[in-house]
Amino acid sequence: MLATLLLSAAAAQANDTPKFDPQRLSQDVKVLSSDDFEGRGPNTAGETKTVDYLIEQFKAAGMKPGGDLVKGKRSWTQEVPLGRFEIQGPVTLSLNDAKGSQLFLQGDQMAVRAAMNGAKRVDFDKAPLVFVGYGVNAPERKWDDFKGVDLKGKLAVVLINDPDFETGDGDFGGKAMTYYGRWTYKYEEMARRGALGTIIVHETAPASYGWPTVKNSNTNTMYDIVRKQPGKAHAPMEAWIQRDVIVDLFKRAGLDFEAAKKQAQTRDFKPVPLTGLSLSAHYAVDTQVIKSKNVAALVEGSERPRQTVIYSGHWDHLGVGLPDAKGDKIYNGAVDNATGIAALLELARVYGKQPAPKRSVVFLAVTAEEKGLLGSEYYGANPLYPLEQTAGVINMDALSPMGPSRNFTISGSAKLELIDQTIEKAKRWNMAYSPDPKPEAGHFFRSDHFSMAKRGVPAFSIGSGEDWIDGGLAAGKAAEVAYNTNNYHQPSDEWSAQWPFTGLARDLELLYTVGRDLADSKDWPNWGKDSEFRAIRDQSASKRK
Repeated sequence: MLATLLLSAAAAQANDTPKFDPQRLSQDVKVLSSDDFEGRGPNTAGETKTVDYLIEQFKAAGMKPGGDLVKGKRSWTQEVPLGRFEIQGPVTLSLNDAKGSQLFLQGDQMAVRAAMNGAKRVDFDKAPLVFVGYGVNAPERKWDDFKGVDLKGKLAVVLINDPDFETGDGDFGGKAMTYYGRWTYKYEEMARRGALGTIIVHETAPASYGWPTVKNSNTNTMYDIVRKQPGKAHAPMEAWIQRDVIVDLFKRAGLDFEAAKKQAQTRDFKPVPLTGLSLSAHYAVDTQVIKSKNVAALVEGSERPRQTVIYSGHWDHLGVGLPDAKGDKIYNGAVDNATGIAALLELARVYGKQPAPKRSVVFLAVTAEEKGLLGSEYYGANPLYPLEQTAGVINMDALSPMGPSRNFTISGSAKLELIDQTIEKAKRWNMAYSPDPKPEAGHFFRSDHFSMAKRGVPAFSIGSGEDWIDGGLAAGKAAEVAYNTNNYHQPSDEWSAQWPFTGLARDLELLYTVGRDLADSKDWPNWGKDSEFRAIRDQSASKRK
């Protein structure tokens, strides 16, 4: 009897939640992913149309501008300067040993990124190589791969993923990737330590993708936020190397790669010089600064306006690119991520009709996610509202336009009280949480929420469920496979009149409830005790009393 009463109460509470309009969601996606918006590339005419549309819709929803302060007043946008870096001319790479030198080809043995430290050229001769294992410094796990080694003037050779990946057991959560396993961390940590360069060893399983992905992603034009001290985030050389190449180099240095890797999976590991080997590199880099914009709207809190809850999503996609088999060159980005932006607009419309929350709620549409989470990274480095006073971030990226499901997920895995609260509230809609089936792939680090998470802010990206009410898991999984195969990052990611959007409309009831309850509370959800982001958040605890 009690269980029945509780279920009835939960259903009634869900029914009291404001409703969201599937037709408005469909219309927003239709407009934003139309050919007129030219694939929403940053720093294009498509950006101008997108930003104008978002501002128009936020105004109509009754929002206030929440962007940069201009003459003491908030504007609708945050200007985001982006560095654009491109290798000019040939990349000359030569491996030197006692027998002479061997040329490495860009994209074959190694994939070298354009330097993002501000240098116009990368020029060095016979730099020594040192193997630093997984390149991890994790004080909360009492783990230090560096043991005081000086990396200045040296090239650090580092493994991808975490020390636990192969065994599935240990101090880093087993198969689930931590931030220490992500390639971005490797580059950042070596730069912090003054390395001349970072060379990541590619292995398909721990990277979760093959060499062609590495080659295509790292040998093209690179982007970054404009940094005051770019050398602290980027070493002069950032590169990947093929596994069979590094195995051969270890042999030449009198070492066994597999044995060294096994040692790197222990706390006792010490850096290992690749004695007798060195690398020379010479290439030019063209550096430019382009301008883009985040769009920020605000409903001001009635009691604690300086405290914020953020809903976010990226407005950009790939713009105009190579034509597909049909000659279509516009990468419309309907699912990725016009759906998330439509959700953001619809949330703003509903908030605009409700009494003001006690904390302020920010609706943040960020740029350049497809260039490496750069709009959200810029916000994280230059927040419009203090990060230590941000109670939580709910990010929306590539949501399903289909019917409702019995479950939901998040990008990657994280131990976070905000997720626990979302799981509990989802029961009102008879929705269950399904963990990421591939946490070792590091999806947690590939969406815009991560730019906030790594700075300690409780943040996650919601994912649509696969267990459809109409068709079950079979239908949901088939649709995901079909999308990833036929439409993801392709011109065919276009709006369809057949999409009902009823599932997204229902999911927004949950996201509204989570955000609204947090905005009306005095709670500050935190990370789990063993999370790599807990210590960062705890450092600012005094500002939340």
